Amino acid sequence: MRICMVSDFFYPSIGGVEEHVYNLSQMLLSLGHKIVVLTHAYGDCSGIRYVTGYLKVYYLPIKVCYNQCILPTAVCNVPMLRAVLLRERVEVVHGHSAFSALAHEALMVGSLLGLKTVFTDHSLFGFADLSAALTNNLLEVNLGMVNHAICVSHIGKENTVLRARVAKNRVSVIPNAVDTALFTPDPQQRPSNDIINIVVASRLVYRKGIDLLAGIIPRFKNTPNINFIIVGDGPKRDLLEEIREKTNMQERVQMVGAVEHNKVRDFLVRGHIFLNTSLTEAYCMAIVEAASCGLQVVSTSVGGIPEVLPKSLILLAEPEIDAIYAAILIAIERHRKSSFKVSPPVANGHLPSEANGKVKRRRRRKAVTLTSPTQLPASSAPPADQNSPAEPVMCPYRCNELVETLYNWEDVALRTVKVYDRVSNERSFTTSELVFAVWQHGSWFLVFFVVAHFLMRLLELWRPRKRVELAQDVQRTAS
Repeated sequence: MRICMVSDFFYPSIGGVEEHVYNLSQMLLSLGHKIVVLTHAYGDCSGIRYVTGYLKVYYLPIKVCYNQCILPTAVCNVPMLRAVLLRERVEVVHGHSAFSALAHEALMVGSLLGLKTVFTDHSLFGFADLSAALTNNLLEVNLGMVNHAICVSHIGKENTVLRARVAKNRVSVIPNAVDTALFTPDPQQRPSNDIINIVVASRLVYRKGIDLLAGIIPRFKNTPNINFIIVGDGPKRDLLEEIREKTNMQERVQMVGAVEHNKVRDFLVRGHIFLNTSLTEAYCMAIVEAASCGLQVVSTSVGGIPEVLPKSLILLAEPEIDAIYAAILIAIERHRKSSFKVSPPVANGHLPSEANGKVKRRRRRKAVTLTSPTQLPASSAPPADQNSPAEPVMCPYRCNELVETLYNWEDVALRTVKVYDRVSNERSFTTSELVFAVWQHGSWFLVFFVVAHFLMRLLELWRPRKRVELAQDVQRTAS
């Protein structure tokens, strides 16, 4: 199957959507599918490029308007998008992120070409503010032209169904995954004395609850054996640095700044507790990566977070300073009382390669049979009393095994392929059906859609499909 992944967010930009598109594409390539990625140019990174695994990426010469997104013109990029989709003989167009204008435009062009379309929503939105209302209206119009939608959590599905007014049977839930071979524990990197490190890794913005974090840090001013490691950057960094200065905790609050994704693990393994203070999340990749590194997770109970990890790996709290502080104290007390032994001996945080490979292959076979995070064996996720400091801390290596059982990219890819197979068996939308869908969900967008339709007709006369030069496929070599 020939699939085109489309999003404004892709490498060299760093983020959850970028990582999802890249890892899903790599796994689909390994399953024998032909994948191309469509995104806008990033500075000098433009044109056609090949990345790891011969993944073909089109960095289109389109100017960025705001926050790494192109200007949503709906018609200006139609010729370029049509040429790429026909050149690569695409069968399924898969757009990512409701914020991505390029994804919405490519889905519209794909529908007009008679291709099958799939959209993945990675975020939660409200209904009150102006930006959410505009985004919801645009999403409603585009999902009317899409064969199927995917959400990363069940709460995300409910949110998408409500704000886009789409039928539930046209929305599936497929969670994100984490590379547990990259995010492995290494308890030897933790302080050998009684110091406990609390790690925070996120963008320092309001939506991530940085104001809550600024209220929690001063609570530990008189607790000298508690340190903070804050990874990430953003407009709220000045607030945290101000709090650090006022509380005289310069040596105990380390502001790391922005780091590349493949280096995040180096900071996670130094911690005992991972703190997430997000105010809204559809699916938080950071807490999964932290749990894979063996950290006890303390997080706000918002959005889809409660369904991501079993209770044995996470402490949930209301998005309030007092509640989060109390949950951190419980996590600290559990670590002080823990007496797990790390075995077998490890080198650089990794299990011996031969044993590690056999165990991982066995766990992957078992993981394919799981259909949701809640389907855990009784022995894998023992019930945890959220308010009990006596609850033991799980061995970091056991945490890594459990996370891989829950979330791995092979499982995500196989479930995504089932969605592709489903839409491939559906008939394509007719032009009249598309016009009716646009008129029903957003009559204001009908003008742009009609202009795009006639532009496609003109392009078909000027440069018919049979005259479009087809791209040559690069054969993957066996590794």
